[in-house]
Amino acid sequence: MVQVITFGCRINAFESEAIQEKLRAYDHLIVVNTCAVTSEAERQCRQTIRKLKKENPTAKIVVTGCSAQVHPEVFEKMDEVDLVLGNREKAEIEKYVAQMAEHETHVDNIMQTSELDSYMITGFEGRQKAFVQIQQGCNHRCTYCIVPYARGKNRSKSVEDVVAQIVLLVQKGLKKICLTGVDLCSYEYGLSNVVKAIFENVPDLEELSFGSLDPAALKADFINLVKEYPKILPHFHFSVQSGDNFVLKRMGRRHTREDVIDLCKQIRSVREDATFGADFICGFPLESEEAFQNTCRLVEEAGIDKLHVFPYSEREGTPAAKMEQIDMNVRRKRAKILRALRGE
Repeated sequence: MVQVITFGCRINAFESEAIQEKLRAYDHLIVVNTCAVTSEAERQCRQTIRKLKKENPTAKIVVTGCSAQVHPEVFEKMDEVDLVLGNREKAEIEKYVAQMAEHETHVDNIMQTSELDSYMITGFEGRQKAFVQIQQGCNHRCTYCIVPYARGKNRSKSVEDVVAQIVLLVQKGLKKICLTGVDLCSYEYGLSNVVKAIFENVPDLEELSFGSLDPAALKADFINLVKEYPKILPHFHFSVQSGDNFVLKRMGRRHTREDVIDLCKQIRSVREDATFGADFICGFPLESEEAFQNTCRLVEEAGIDKLHVFPYSEREGTPAAKMEQIDMNVRRKRAKILRALRGE
């Protein structure tokens, strides 16, 4: 049976499930679905590949995902790797595996990709909640982020395809669904529209939740959704990144600290049981001690319960990598302090 190892986000989890189904007939095959959000994530991917080959010396190893897309040459040089595929090629992984020779690489320019894989998964092995990808890519350019270069431009599944996928999963007994995407709020046909369509067409759905949400894109229509549909899980995770307006501007983010506080307040006004999580980057270039303290205060002022904290990681090719950097020890120290605010 094929073995699929997943790093990173919920999108990768959904795509790994599709890979598992597409390659179910294969044996002695390992697929590593990589992440490139930080240099540490990429290091862990390489370390895992070496370990997998040592434990499975006769297995063929295929490497795909975001790290393979942005740094294919790194995996080409690894003796353990037999096939390197980019994120576009991942959608046709069965074709490449069927004709695989030794040490092949197929990684095209992801920016030229305009379509989204329409494959529908039939289950979600080992999980009680299924992730459903409705959107892919990102048209924004946050100065720290490598993901658009790994995932390409914004593209979306049709409302009809999203509903059909959820109907199929609910019929299989997976009645808790999380909608996911690289930039979920930029779903082409409207996030509110697809949520309404889901509830209108899938009455047996027990719970609907969302992946990471952009605070700048959530307006009155989203608040109304939360108010109207009690099956929406009252936990919302935001891509906040900083609680300081100067740092947010340098990051290329489109929201302010006040926007985040107000958003949490509005959601609580329609769902008293609402809780919030957020992503934060500590030690972004020129983040002062005062700016970091503003982030700490934001956690309290917005009432954010769950923190997903990263020390800032330079990503080659991004504007922030060319800015004046803060010492890594300071980044790690700040990350530790921020995590401790919620007992992590």
